[in-house]
Amino acid sequence: MPRLEDKVAIITGGAAGIGLATAALFLREGAKVCLVDLKQSDLDVAEKELGHADRVFSVAADVSNESDVQKFIQATLAHFSRIDVLVNNAGIECKPAAVHEQATEHFDRVMAVNARGVFLGMKYALPHMLKAKSGSIINMSSVAGLDGFGNMSPYVASKHAVVGLTKSAALEAGPFGVRVNSVHPSPIHTRMMRAIEETMNPGHGKEVQSQFEQIIPMQHYGEPMDVANLVLFLASDDSSFITGCQYRVDGGMGAS
Repeated sequence: MPRLEDKVAIITGGAAGIGLATAALFLREGAKVCLVDLKQSDLDVAEKELGHADRVFSVAADVSNESDVQKFIQATLAHFSRIDVLVNNAGIECKPAAVHEQATEHFDRVMAVNARGVFLGMKYALPHMLKAKSGSIINMSSVAGLDGFGNMSPYVASKHAVVGLTKSAALEAGPFGVRVNSVHPSPIHTRMMRAIEETMNPGHGKEVQSQFEQIIPMQHYGEPMDVANLVLFLASDDSSFITGCQYRVDGGMGAS
C-alpha cells in the first residue's frame, strides 16, 4: 500500500528543487498535494511536470503574508476537505556580509520568509490537525540552523529560529497526536544554491561549489530527492513516534 494513500499535503516552495521533488514522491505514494510558490507561472510548469491533475493543484502565495497563508490553507480544505501534512519548505538565501554590514531590511526579509513563514504555516494548519488528532509538519531548516556560518547571519538566524518553532510546536501538539520535525540539508543541487554561489563570487559559481564540497565528507552536494526521501519518512506513519527532532541530510557535515 502506498505510504501516503489519500493523505492531503501542502508543500510550500513547491515549484522547484526540494519542494518539487517532495511533491513528486508524495504523489507517487498516493497523496493529494497543494503546491505553493510565489509565481503562478512556475507552479503551472511544475503541475505539468508532475501530472496527476486529479490529485494536485497550486496556489500562488507569499508565505510571509498572513492573508496569503490563510488563502492556501482554505483552498486546500476546499479542494480536499482536510490537511494531513504540511511541508514548510519555502525559503530564501541571504546576501553574504558580516553582521555589522548587513542591511536591516534584508535581515527582516530573510527572517520574514524563512521564520515567519514557518510560524504562519503552522499557525493556520495546526488547528485542523489538532481537531483531527492527527498530522505531521515538516519544517525545512538547514545545517545553518544547527551550526554557525560567518557572513550569513540573516540566514543562520532564520534557520535557527525554525528549530525553536519546531520544538515548541512539537511539545504543544504532541498530546493531540500531531508531530512536528525539522530537516537540515547541507548544500543541495537547487536553484537556491546556484544563487548563493553566484552571490558569493559572481561569475565563479563552480569555484564556490568546489569550496563547499571540500567541507562535506562525502565530497559532493546532495540531490533534492535525498531530502525528499527523508521528508516522506517524516510525513508517513513510519515515523509515528517521532516528533520534536532535527534531522540532518548533510553528507557527513555534522560528524565533525
